[in-house]
Amino acid sequence: MLRTRVITSVVVLVVLVGMLFFASAYAWSLFVLAVALAACWEWSRLCGLGRTGQSVYLALSGAMGGAAWMLHVRAPEGLFREIALVELAFAAVFWIAVALPWLRYQWRPAPVLAALAGWLVVWPTWYAFVLLREIGPWVFLATAALVWIADIAAYFAGRRFGRNKLAPAVSPGKTWEGVYGALAGVAVYGIALAILTRSTPTPVSAIFSPLFGLPAIAAMIVLAGLSIVGDLLESWMKRGAGRKDSSSLLPGHGGVLDRIDALTSTLPIAALGISLAARPGLLP
Repeated sequence: MLRTRVITSVVVLVVLVGMLFFASAYAWSLFVLAVALAACWEWSRLCGLGRTGQSVYLALSGAMGGAAWMLHVRAPEGLFREIALVELAFAAVFWIAVALPWLRYQWRPAPVLAALAGWLVVWPTWYAFVLLREIGPWVFLATAALVWIADIAAYFAGRRFGRNKLAPAVSPGKTWEGVYGALAGVAVYGIALAILTRSTPTPVSAIFSPLFGLPAIAAMIVLAGLSIVGDLLESWMKRGAGRKDSSSLLPGHGGVLDRIDALTSTLPIAALGISLAARPGLLP
């Protein structure tokens, strides 16, 4: 099992880095479109749709994905960016105003409503993947690394200090100590980036320039908290569907959603903030 997990991780990492740094913008958006459609398929298995409902959902998902990719390819860059920002804004509202109460009150929405929520989880993530990569591959990696660091820090802090359960009915293994570890780990990561960018020009230097990087570090800590919300929402969906993993597409790792759950709640909001801040006059 461990060998399979390691091999899958290496293959995914090589493909991801290769596409991120060496593929064209349109090839990258097509690559992450395949990821998004796989996530839609997995979500359809978690929200209680029947076989016919799943088929309709996947057909509509494919049409939406194809239209989004064609928009990226054909539309003027400015138009695509504005539409993407609207999608990202909807995602921000969803994760703050809908997902948090969804978890707090442990809702089990009707299958159709759960399916619609899946599009608010998946498609803004696709737009975020595309926009962040266009801003810069290193910006994308720095943002994704925030989620990975939060996850690793939460795991080790939870194992070492975990006593108080965060949401036992949703994800029994998560603890408040793990949350604090995730926030602390991301804070250290943010401070390290701020120090680095003060002495060496980097692709993310402009983000950390104002006020010695304090606003950026504060935003990173908020994003770390949101990454946990994304993780919990997918866990709640799997629990409702009686599944351990969203699928078995990635041997040793489960499904695509199992690997991007925390990214779905983090990347859209990060991409929205960075894209707005990158407009002329807002960043040095």
